[in-house]
Amino acid sequence: MAEFIFMLTHDDETVADALAVYDDLRDTSLTHIGFKDVGAEPETLAELTRRMHADGRTVYLEVVSVSADDELRSIRVARDVGVDVVMGGTHVDEALGLLSGSGLRYYPFPGQIIGHPSVLAGSVEEIAASAADLTAHDGVHGLDLLAYRHTGPVEPIIGALVQASRGPVVVAGSIVSEAQIRALTTLGAWGFTIGGAAFEHVLPAEPTIRAQVEWALETAARAGAATAS
Repeated sequence: MAEFIFMLTHDDETVADALAVYDDLRDTSLTHIGFKDVGAEPETLAELTRRMHADGRTVYLEVVSVSADDELRSIRVARDVGVDVVMGGTHVDEALGLLSGSGLRYYPFPGQIIGHPSVLAGSVEEIAASAADLTAHDGVHGLDLLAYRHTGPVEPIIGALVQASRGPVVVAGSIVSEAQIRALTTLGAWGFTIGGAAFEHVLPAEPTIRAQVEWALETAARAGAATAS
């Protein structure tokens, strides 16, 4: 089964009421949850992390910064607030220097990343080569793949990345349907993220955050069961 990571984010920023949203979800079966360092103060992110760890959850911070300086600042925030996994970013050598000895897992973006909100560019072969190169680095534990933010066919990219990567592949961004979740599960992705789609009530469930999250959890379970059968 592909793991569902719920991101407390919308428009590439952590939502203003992230603490309240999380508190409403504390009794769900979520095991993976994350945020971005943009849109919330470090003190809020630290409190979110404390509550999530108290509930036994794995905590993710996704980097969306464009410049090297901003990206490294985001990684410092991740270290300071104590998350488990840093996702995203493209300045791998500099990031690895900051993450050394921290115990954090690191899943950078493969391929060519353009703009903010970020999009993925390049051919399947180029993106797969990037994946192989990145996961050959000590300290790179997996990849954060913006598959559905590519203009070309998506499934060949996911399949190629899973084959090329030496670590787990998380498919992030623009996932809104059961068909997408089934496809990425069948292709062997370790997990996927949903954030903005839930806050916009795009998923085929009742228009509440809780219902949207529960739909994603149930859909991931169904897709995993179908793949295993």
